[in-house]
Amino acid sequence: MVFAGAMPASATTAPPVEVTAPAANGLPPYLAVIRPVSAERLASSWHEGCPVGPDQLRLVSLNFYGFDGKVHRGELVVNADRAVEVARTFADLYFGRFPIQRMETVEKYNSDDDASMAANNTSAFNCRAITGGTAWSNHSYGRAIDINTVQNPYISGSGAVYPPNGAPYVDRTQTVPGMIHAGDATERAFTTRGWTWGGSWDTPIDYQHFEKP
Repeated sequence: MVFAGAMPASATTAPPVEVTAPAANGLPPYLAVIRPVSAERLASSWHEGCPVGPDQLRLVSLNFYGFDGKVHRGELVVNADRAVEVARTFADLYFGRFPIQRMETVEKYNSDDDASMAANNTSAFNCRAITGGTAWSNHSYGRAIDINTVQNPYISGSGAVYPPNGAPYVDRTQTVPGMIHAGDATERAFTTRGWTWGGSWDTPIDYQHFEKP
């Protein structure tokens, strides 16, 4: 694969950076484009008082393999110091034909995490507290990503399932498109780069969640 170099985290008007890889596994070439992002573009997902500013975030537009077997373009907002690594990780998922239903930035859902999860949306940055708590989530730093939230639900310590339409997928003995399992290629694409998978936690269990603080 042909990959771009890292983007400086301190850049405020950085030019776009491309992360590319040639056609493989019967799929067209992979392209991710990393750009600075403004407060206006972040909309309701960011506000004054958040732990990082827009200048510390990047908008990543990338190819993903859909549930329909077609190639789509999606968008993630991540921390500048994770942007190239995220683009490379999703290249692995793309060429591995790991299906993703949709990938939209969370302001499309008025930055409502429940609404984004219910839509099976794959997303990253959202300036919010951890589920059920008051501390900043790693999503607030752009250092966490949730993938296929329906097939990979969050299970609280009390057993509540989020999103509720993810309840049929609590049984992890299933093998269905878009589901993440311990040791599979999707999990390894993140954990070999130093990310932690919430599916390996004792409580809560967060099958959709990867983070690298």
